[in-house]
Amino acid sequence: MSMAMKSQFDPYDSQSFYDEMFDKELNVRPHYEGVHRTFARMKPPELTARHTTIQQRMLEEGITFTLYTQNQNEPLERTIPFDYIPRIIPKHEWESIERGMKQRVKALNAFIHDVYHEQRIVNDGIIPRQMIIGNKYFRPEMAGLQVPQNVYMTASGIDLIKDEKGRYFVLEDNLRTPSGFSYLYKGRSMMSELFSDLYLNSAVADIERSLNVFLSSLRSLAPTGKSNPLIVLLTPGAYNSAYFEHAFLAQQMGIHLVEGRDLVYKDHKIYLRDLRGLRQVDVIYRRLDDEYLDPLAFQSDSLLGVPGLMNAYRAGNVAIANAPGTGVADDKAIYAYVPDMVRYYLGEEPILHNVPTYILSRKEEREYVLDNLDQLVVKETSLSGGYGMLIGPAASSKEIHAFADAIRCDPGRYIAQTTMKLSRAPVMLGGAMQPRHIDLRVFVLMGAQTHVIPGGLTRVALQEGSLVVNSSQGGGVKDTWVLSR
Repeated sequence: MSMAMKSQFDPYDSQSFYDEMFDKELNVRPHYEGVHRTFARMKPPELTARHTTIQQRMLEEGITFTLYTQNQNEPLERTIPFDYIPRIIPKHEWESIERGMKQRVKALNAFIHDVYHEQRIVNDGIIPRQMIIGNKYFRPEMAGLQVPQNVYMTASGIDLIKDEKGRYFVLEDNLRTPSGFSYLYKGRSMMSELFSDLYLNSAVADIERSLNVFLSSLRSLAPTGKSNPLIVLLTPGAYNSAYFEHAFLAQQMGIHLVEGRDLVYKDHKIYLRDLRGLRQVDVIYRRLDDEYLDPLAFQSDSLLGVPGLMNAYRAGNVAIANAPGTGVADDKAIYAYVPDMVRYYLGEEPILHNVPTYILSRKEEREYVLDNLDQLVVKETSLSGGYGMLIGPAASSKEIHAFADAIRCDPGRYIAQTTMKLSRAPVMLGGAMQPRHIDLRVFVLMGAQTHVIPGGLTRVALQEGSLVVNSSQGGGVKDTWVLSR
């Protein structure tokens, strides 16, 4: 299909970056032909009407995200920007991603177990001991503790990008409390209704059964082996930025949505307070960070957690997903060693590769980075959500000098990466299609088996030229369609 059929796409530069829909000559890629045809035929008033309908639906259903900024006295709650041009992934491409994801999380889970037990990977000199014991997310309380089914990462969110040659790279591992599930499911629900003909004719892989897999993964962790364990989702509360997602997942999986005050510790067990009295809890899917889980074990002034929870956990009377201390594996400096973990624990070569990464505690790498800050991306190892970053090519001299001083002061606090040319996909803005940079958060569920939710969540940097796709930084999302044939 030639560029002559795509008037509302002009002007559209596909030369500098890999474009998901168009090749270098602006011909539509074969797996996008149905989507392109549908949107090319739609008139601006119809496109605007669809956009209005989606935004109204999101408002009515409370699909929101809370932004916290330094310049505002009050947090800003808003609907997450949703673009209705789906991102399409061919079947063969997804099969490679799926294999790579299963391999990666298997190695990461083995690493976490090793870190809290024999520490073979440290003793064999693969990873420096200081990177473990000095890690903000390392929890000595987990040392020697056996977790149910040896599953530390029940739910993972692995971020992928494509470079200018169309090759996938892992950008980041999110292993503590990854978010975005609700946007994946709500986006699919809206797209299958508003573009039903396109959706039904596109042979899109189903994602609905993945919620049952999620629930089964949680059930498999029940310490007592109950056929119908009591499972709760522990939320920080309604003021949390992702509270909509907490409520959505609890409702969809049929589990109890609770806050710390709803649970009580007694006789080395955790109980849920309800109208029937106290009921023993078997599995806690937690959506708050380690330090807030138990004020007796971690942060003493936490009002969000459950005093005594870790005692019940150590006694084997309750499972926690994801396990405390899992964050030791999603630290951005540890990320650099994941390919080595794959080789060490699995004896395999990585299917998915990392973005080239510099460890700034190494003198030679630090000196190179300091000399080339204007060409690199620098990240603070313990932060996420797009915070604590320097994107060198887009930074001012003042910002570069400030980061250089911070690196010299505490080099172990940062890593640097090659600035990748993230692929782009068209988004609908003002009735015209415009290219924006994207990534892909792939969700992996571990239980009796490992399951990769088909498609995941495509995140979009809505600001022109921006490489930051995070919702907390104003990014949006797309539905992701994996073709089943």
